[in-house]
Amino acid sequence: MSKNRHEAVGLTDEQALGILETMLLARKLDERMWLLNRSGKIPFVISCQGQEAAQVGAAFALDRENDYVLPYYRDLGVVLAFGMTVKDLMLSAFAKAEDPNSGGKQMPSHFSQKKNRIVTGSSPVTTQVPHAVGIALAGRLDNKQLATFVTFGEGSSNQGDFHEGINFAAVHKLPVIFMCENNKYAISVPYEQQVACEHISDRAHGYGMPGVTVDGNDPLEVYKVVKEARERAGRGEGPTLIETISYRLTPHSSDDDDRSYRGQEEVAEAKKNDPLVKYTEYLKEVGLLDDNREKAIIDEIAKIVNEATEYAEHAPYAEPEEALRHVYAE
Repeated sequence: MSKNRHEAVGLTDEQALGILETMLLARKLDERMWLLNRSGKIPFVISCQGQEAAQVGAAFALDRENDYVLPYYRDLGVVLAFGMTVKDLMLSAFAKAEDPNSGGKQMPSHFSQKKNRIVTGSSPVTTQVPHAVGIALAGRLDNKQLATFVTFGEGSSNQGDFHEGINFAAVHKLPVIFMCENNKYAISVPYEQQVACEHISDRAHGYGMPGVTVDGNDPLEVYKVVKEARERAGRGEGPTLIETISYRLTPHSSDDDDRSYRGQEEVAEAKKNDPLVKYTEYLKEVGLLDDNREKAIIDEIAKIVNEATEYAEHAPYAEPEEALRHVYAE
């Protein structure tokens, strides 16, 4: 990476470091959740590892005071950048009463927080896409200067919800940023067996909107294209389809054995492009980070993750009758 690329895309030194801190927070939280799952303490993990640069780079390019995000299940980086705390996410992982997402009802990674405009998703994939379009339309009808940002995997982009949502947004020039996090695998199915075109972004042309594919391991590149898409949306020029290319460094979820469909040498090779390593190197290159500062950040994150784990593990579960709340009319 050449020097001071973050300034070239409009980021301050502080924001450039903030991106690293949020990426590290997502990674360390994710790693802790895997350990808790493997020790039998939490039931399920679906990982963000390898996709943090795309998630955090994008979130930093949005208006985090006004925009709505409709994340998909891997988006720890997005929701942390939008104001969810490690404690919030740990309460969800442990399915405790205080879990702000659902009071311990939903599986982990069904993110939801009204105060931070994080809109809940459902277990069937891609349903968040038409919802993002609907919120953008509602914002326009209310004369609000907001955009919506929605993410999904490349496997999701083959679902009807994607095509219906993106078509409606394009026809009505709605302020929606569609971001496909292409991590090469739809669970066990490799990209070339899911999609016949070279890039997911090629589909944008058929709907009459700009489409761009970027290196999802480079948060500055993602920041730049999402910022441009946000500016287009703000000018009333309609939606953009962005595809970020990265690699899923873990199995699909804690219930998956990825050795059955991909070689471990392929995963080891992908780890050489770990976005955290690459971005840390860049910040050291431009003099924003040294080993002492890096250690201080990692130590502080470890403290946050430890405290959140301790709190969530000992927090009370919901009362049994809570299971019926928000299910039937009261």
